[in-house]
Amino acid sequence: MTDIRNIVILTGAGISQESGIPTFRSEDGLWEQHRVEDVATPEGYIRNPVLVHNFYNRLRKNLAGAEPNSAHRALARLEREWPRGSVTVITQNIDDLHERGGSQKVIHMHGELKSILCKACGAHSVWDRDSSEDDVCPVCGRKELRPDIVWFGEMPYFSEEIFEYLASGSLFLSIGTSGAVYPAAGFISTVNRLHYPSVEFNLRPSLQHSSFTFSVYGKAGITVPDFVDKLLEKGSIDFLKKTKV
Repeated sequence: MTDIRNIVILTGAGISQESGIPTFRSEDGLWEQHRVEDVATPEGYIRNPVLVHNFYNRLRKNLAGAEPNSAHRALARLEREWPRGSVTVITQNIDDLHERGGSQKVIHMHGELKSILCKACGAHSVWDRDSSEDDVCPVCGRKELRPDIVWFGEMPYFSEEIFEYLASGSLFLSIGTSGAVYPAAGFISTVNRLHYPSVEFNLRPSLQHSSFTFSVYGKAGITVPDFVDKLLEKGSIDFLKKTKV
């Protein structure tokens, strides 16, 4: 039986999609009817900052009407009740559903909708209303605000801290992520070098599925709570059947 202490969890768009949050990955390359290049890149912001501000304003409004689902709440329960070590959620999502679901230890590697970034002073400020080029930074007072989102071509937040958590982990869970976006897609390689078990939760096999020790397929709102119930009851993952090829 594997001695599980610190649990590291990576979550992607799949866990929030069940709460009605749209994903940016689609066959037509659009995100909420916009080209990703126009609303999720620094170049897109330079070309049309009004479009970008309005796009994230709409996402912020949509988020206000969304609620955490049973997968979010199950991870919060795992954090509260896991007796042997820490439980850390590293999310690629920019929503606050993990926090509203009860999780306390959440790392947003791609930024947050409810935050604004000042290009002048670098301050990250809580922001829960519409934003525009005319708004002033709450810290320095300059009109240099942009959505606090890590766009394509930019470095994710908290990279050093994330790899410290991976290095001290003993179980890695990946929930609702495609395995296509780096650096998050490379986390499983780090875990495998450290030789501790991993579990993929997804609707279907991801691009990285063969790298995981175990795979669980189905809706996260069903599979994650069931897994958490059994893990807390048994204290191990011996109930899973290996699916690694």
